[in-house]
Amino acid sequence: MLYTKEQTQDIHKQNFAYLKVVEENHVLKLTLNRPKQKNALNEILIKELAYAISYAQQHNNIWAVTLGAEGNIFCAGADLKTFMGHKDTDSGSTIPDASGAVILGDLFDNLHKPCIAKVGKPVYAGGFLLLAGCTHVVATSSSTFTLSEVKRGIWPFQVMASLLKIMPERKVLDWCITGNTWSAQQALEAGLVTQLVQDEDLENTVSALVEQICQNAPTAIRLGLKALQDLKGISNKEQHTFLHQRLMEVIQTKDAQEGMTAFREKRKANWSGE
Repeated sequence: MLYTKEQTQDIHKQNFAYLKVVEENHVLKLTLNRPKQKNALNEILIKELAYAISYAQQHNNIWAVTLGAEGNIFCAGADLKTFMGHKDTDSGSTIPDASGAVILGDLFDNLHKPCIAKVGKPVYAGGFLLLAGCTHVVATSSSTFTLSEVKRGIWPFQVMASLLKIMPERKVLDWCITGNTWSAQQALEAGLVTQLVQDEDLENTVSALVEQICQNAPTAIRLGLKALQDLKGISNKEQHTFLHQRLMEVIQTKDAQEGMTAFREKRKANWSGE
């Protein structure tokens, strides 16, 4: 991770300029908060996201993350002023610099927690990097998804790579080449969106999904998501041996012991995240 556990432990004492951070009932709720700039991703907001995600990963009391946005646009993509070398020196953010370069396309790779994007507004360009990194994307039927870089003389290199993890190659290439705007239904059919709801049902649907997730063993989920990431670098011949080792690891956790005990005693499990 780009920040150590010690660096992130005082997260609630930090001043976030462009990201709202609320921790509640084992859930870290993140909200993009640059509405005047259409939540465009500048270096400060990206750093704040990296810091918050590092906190969520490194602290076992966090079982899930949600990602929403203020304003009329979920995210307009990268802030072009950042590309031009502009530095935001007056934000007031107290988030320290990361240990290395923050690559938005890699930001969610080491987050081994469920992450739910809550989308009720248009998403553009680099904003897709946020959605592609989430385990769930709940979107309203009125939301739209626009990948228009080619209309500006740019190719969406990182977005392409992120979308290829969750969508068929031809669909990704067609979108990159045409620069079209997709409806929420099209995004659902392509696999970018995981659940489609009416506008008025977005908040309740996400809350219900988070509640369902948090009823399950957080340690099992965390180790399962880590295994999924690790699996990508393991040959087919070695995968089942690797996964058997991970199963033995999970069985030894406090949550697994509690889950099996609760099942025998016919009661609800009390998860510890350990």
